[in-house]
Amino acid sequence: MTRSVIVVGGGISGLTAAWRLRGTVEVTVLEGAPRIGGKLRTGTLAGVPVDEGAESLMALRPEAVRLAQEVGLGDALCDPAPAPTTLWSDGALRPLPAGHVMGIPTDPGALAGTGLLSEEGTARLRHEDTLPAEPLTDDVTVAEYLGGRIGQEAVDRLVEPLLGGVYAGRPDRLSLRAALPRVAAVAERGEPLLAALRAMRVPQRAARPRVVPVQGLRGGTGRLPRAVADASGARVLTGTRARELQLTPGGRWRVLAVTGDGPLLLEADAVILAVPAYEAAELLRPHAPLADADLGAIQHASTAVVTMAFPRTKALTRAQGHGPGHGHGDELPEGNGFLVPAVDGRALKAATFLSNKWRWQGEAAPDLFVLRTSVGRVAEEHRLAVPDRHLVRASVIELHQALGSIGEPVAARVTRWERGLPQYGVGHLERIGRVREAVDKLPGLALCGAAYEGVGVAACVATGTAAARRIAEG
Repeated sequence: MTRSVIVVGGGISGLTAAWRLRGTVEVTVLEGAPRIGGKLRTGTLAGVPVDEGAESLMALRPEAVRLAQEVGLGDALCDPAPAPTTLWSDGALRPLPAGHVMGIPTDPGALAGTGLLSEEGTARLRHEDTLPAEPLTDDVTVAEYLGGRIGQEAVDRLVEPLLGGVYAGRPDRLSLRAALPRVAAVAERGEPLLAALRAMRVPQRAARPRVVPVQGLRGGTGRLPRAVADASGARVLTGTRARELQLTPGGRWRVLAVTGDGPLLLEADAVILAVPAYEAAELLRPHAPLADADLGAIQHASTAVVTMAFPRTKALTRAQGHGPGHGHGDELPEGNGFLVPAVDGRALKAATFLSNKWRWQGEAAPDLFVLRTSVGRVAEEHRLAVPDRHLVRASVIELHQALGSIGEPVAARVTRWERGLPQYGVGHLERIGRVREAVDKLPGLALCGAAYEGVGVAACVATGTAAARRIAEG
């Protein structure tokens, strides 16, 4: 019977597992960093709370939003301001027409006049349903499949910016099955793509409330990890990094950790590894070498978030779709931000206008306009190999090019996420299946985190729940 569990990793995945096990076993959470929360972190800039990692929770799948409600943060959930997905593409801000699926336009006609694609690229989309569609039997990259269906230009200018925003990855490296499972299902059935995606869309009836894809938390999503930890009742040890797992002859687990005060040896009936793939690989090496190899093969992308506060009196707006520098008086940038296609060669991959997107954030700083930019994709490590001040300057320069003159920030902060996003390469699902099979042979051991079934907060919560269930069921 399981009486004690050690959770290695105090991000939202591990904390969810601890919370799911509350009241049934004694849980200890080990976190190597000085703080819990992983990539859910809320800091302060110019006196305003700002999220330095994930700033929203997926609402189209319920796990993260439901967890927030269950730990007492339901009243803090809030919707973003309605705004289209906007691309800074080919020198102009261009809204992506509604009805797209991760950038794939289900109605090619809606692209007319947007400037998002050339006439040739739009014509290619219109004729997608005439192309042969043989059932796909093997996993391929997103670019290999979509390039053949909708054309490389559409992949580069419509799909890549959204995938880059989620994974910081590249379509020519990401697995179709892992990154776009709905699209992969169509490919495996051998159907024309756009017609199938249109059929999947649920029509919005007038009587139904507007369905928002994401929600935020007033005060920042960094509130969630602490609320989960407090509600779990678990003992949480920060600054405590697990270095070795030992399986005793009696089937219990020992965890050798290091702390600021020296080594620490803990023992429990079960262990949940909620750490990045490369750390899990190292801990599993003596016990499951096949899992170690597969986890060690997962690549990771490093990124940086540059958060800045501008004086509202200096910010100028630019009408979407016009060239840079066309300000219209002392007004603010419109919309919630923009994504940037990698093919344009910009340093930025995204910008989020926090003061517009989240009402509470705008109200918290009425004299400031707070935004953040994101830099870094897989294989773009050179963009991050510069001092923080260079990332701030590059962000300001490109914001001026996109929006017109918005002045200079009165405060700025750079948050670096080294190897922060696992890359779901071709064969990822099969790789994770082998890892799970190897770990299942070990008593009282489970895995969770962003490396397995999704990098978003909701997916991480789901893996933490599944890991807790596996341990509870023995």
